Amino acid sequence: MEIIKYCKSLADETRARLVNVLLEYELNVGEIVQVMKMGQSRISRHLKILSDSGLVAVRREGLWAFYRASDEGPGRAFLDGISSLFEGESDLKRDRNRAEKVIRERTAATRQFFDEIAPDWDRMAAEVLGDLDLGREIQARLPECDCAVDIGCGPGDMLAVLARTSQQVIGVDNSPKMLELAEERFSDDANMSLRIGEMTHLPLRDWEADCTVISLVLHHLARPIDAIREAGRVLKIGGRLIIAEFDQHENELLRSEYGDRRLGIPRDNMVEWMEQARFEIGTIQEFPVNMGLVVVLYEAEKK
Repeated sequence: MEIIKYCKSLADETRARLVNVLLEYELNVGEIVQVMKMGQSRISRHLKILSDSGLVAVRREGLWAFYRASDEGPGRAFLDGISSLFEGESDLKRDRNRAEKVIRERTAATRQFFDEIAPDWDRMAAEVLGDLDLGREIQARLPECDCAVDIGCGPGDMLAVLARTSQQVIGVDNSPKMLELAEERFSDDANMSLRIGEMTHLPLRDWEADCTVISLVLHHLARPIDAIREAGRVLKIGGRLIIAEFDQHENELLRSEYGDRRLGIPRDNMVEWMEQARFEIGTIQEFPVNMGLVVVLYEAEKK
């Protein structure tokens, strides 16, 4: 019986604490060790039991594995039924607070990484993209509109592309150094607005934009769907979303040298997230680039 399997899996304080954290966050083993303050072998043993039971899902990418509470099937139904029991426990709240701190530290480390590489960004991008003129491909898909937003704008390469078809352009990034470089390029452009913020909490009003672009940044996020939903929040009904993202790959160099959290995103996952965020997907096109990578361009409309 499934109910007995699930109850046995949770009949241990450590495993209950793990599920409590993984209901809210996707973490790798090292991050879970930080949160739980236990040895890796002990954590791995408990994670295997939870994974075998169907209460925890594992996403493997290259040399890394990421864990989260199952988000579908009978395991998810069971977790939905008991999740409220975790809320009032002070010890479990402390675990969630530690997990939130780990996430903040990870975000700060990513921001510092991009601050440090900002002056070399154009060279690094060229190493990966080779002959692909991504700006030209995105421009060919842009509608003429009043307001366009580049989410994760970096030093502003795509902002110049958006400015050709939009009356007002907004660039959002969480790296102050990247925004400084963008400011140097567009300081005299009254129609350009640069804003610091997270992709998952955009500094824009509901329905402010006619078009949004997310170019090669979703692989830095633990939950890309949150950024896609935010893009949907700021888009008007019928607004256009264009996403450029690496297809799933196995090149660990992108993690070690370019700060990527994910080794690309499988096309099926991207389509599923966009549909969950209430986008109607249009064309999807692939572009092979350097390092054995493939850039996939997605076009969608907010329903």
